[in-house]
Amino acid sequence: MTQLLPAEFTRRTVDAEGVRINVRVAGEGPPVLLLHGYPQTHLIWHRVAPLLAAEHTVVLTDLRGYGDSDKPPSDADHAPYSKRAMARDQLLVMRELGFPRFAVAGHDRGGRVAHRLALDHPDAVRALAVLDIVPTRYAFAHADADFARGYYHWFFLAAGNGIPEHLIGADPEFWIRTRMGARHHGGTPFSAAALDEYVRCFSDPAAVHASCEDYRAAAGIDLVHDGADAAAGRRVAAPLLALWGAHSFVGRSHDVLAAWREYADDVRGEALPCDHYLPEESPDATADRLAAFLRAAR
Repeated sequence: MTQLLPAEFTRRTVDAEGVRINVRVAGEGPPVLLLHGYPQTHLIWHRVAPLLAAEHTVVLTDLRGYGDSDKPPSDADHAPYSKRAMARDQLLVMRELGFPRFAVAGHDRGGRVAHRLALDHPDAVRALAVLDIVPTRYAFAHADADFARGYYHWFFLAAGNGIPEHLIGADPEFWIRTRMGARHHGGTPFSAAALDEYVRCFSDPAAVHASCEDYRAAAGIDLVHDGADAAAGRRVAAPLLALWGAHSFVGRSHDVLAAWREYADDVRGEALPCDHYLPEESPDATADRLAAFLRAAR
């Protein structure tokens, strides 16, 4: 494993009801859980986490199906890769570390896991930050031709019959480097070591399959869960910070704060001068905004 984080970020494996989750922890103070997106690992936070660790106990994990966490088998409903299942993993990790209540920040897929975590376990989440996303249900409800072009991977990765697995598996390095490069706009360059790590992890066919299951769940069972929340009037009660890239598809296509105010009671946020990968492209600004939000939410 590439060592991009300072040595004080100790590594451990936490058993979340049979799913082993790769974890890194450092710092002291109020706990904050940082969740990565597709197609990264916890190393997307390698520039942000050390800055937050000055005031917080920072917990980094690889989501189930990603990085060095387990890739459990799925089923016909893709339920093992529902955001509900993935969020429960993270709740169990934090409990095992001694943190029954914590803040959580998630980028991309990790933001969707964090959103579900705040809905399913409101007593555990004291603050929620979501980076460069609008809610899954909102995104599908507002999908149009621009969405299909800009977020074609949502539909490609959700395809059945092993099609995306076969095509990505033929050249995972091309997929990772091209996919990420297409969603970068100036700012801090990607770390070559981090990109190498993402390629290493995606060279495992089980990781490619698990990530496709993540997207299949998003287009199916996750929408069922989200619809049930909407029908019951369940909203995020914790303070919510939305950050997005001024040059990202999300930033160009949505009124991000208005979207989140349909799903949460206490919303604030802003655009940062980057594209999709805020923690890697704009790490100082991301850390600054997160730190200020977390202080206010204590």
